[in-house]
Amino acid sequence: MKPLIGVVPLVDETKESLWMLPKYMDGVTEAGGIPIILPLTSDGSVISQLLDEVQGILLTGGHDVDPRIYGEEPIPKCGAACVERDSMEKELLDQALERDMPVLGICRGIQFMNAYLGGTLYQDLPTQFDSDVEHHMNPPYDVPVHSVSVLEDSALHRLLNKDKLAVNSYHHQAIKDKADRLKVMAVSEDGLIEAVEMPDMKYVWAVQWHPEFNYLKEESSRKIFEEFVRQCSE
Repeated sequence: MKPLIGVVPLVDETKESLWMLPKYMDGVTEAGGIPIILPLTSDGSVISQLLDEVQGILLTGGHDVDPRIYGEEPIPKCGAACVERDSMEKELLDQALERDMPVLGICRGIQFMNAYLGGTLYQDLPTQFDSDVEHHMNPPYDVPVHSVSVLEDSALHRLLNKDKLAVNSYHHQAIKDKADRLKVMAVSEDGLIEAVEMPDMKYVWAVQWHPEFNYLKEESSRKIFEEFVRQCSE
């Protein structure tokens, strides 16, 4: 039986619609899972029922995380937040972690996970973090624009057996103060945290780059999806 993976929806308030970039779905499918788009809800009973049916959760990219979650007011360069999505992901993580369910976060996923667990974010890297590294690339998004160092004692290093990775990058927020429960797995050349894990959980990973855009041509991205689906299968 292939595992069902619950994928957090993307939200377009202007069109009053939920939507999805197909490569999130395709990455899970190619790795052997069955992705399903979750409804946008923070109803605890509904989320509990959904988690009874799926074997893992994929936290996608999208809106900026509301700075009020980590006790700050938005600065002018902070992008729009989605209160409904922030509320949903908080309830989703509350219950998924209680069940020790596999979770993979991508881009916003790593940011929300850190904020949810008590860390803080750079609200806007160009404003708040001095760096020459390209973190907000132009299309196509399947080519690398900078490298990350993979920490030797991390689960990511054990999976890939690599000290360096060339990654794509499309974000303007990032982890500032790391939440205590998270362990760093990779950092960029300028010192930004690019991948984390929760060592006290079965499998909770998050990466700042976008493996969904290049899993067809980049082995490390493919392996990240495959490991996630394998964990969901156990």
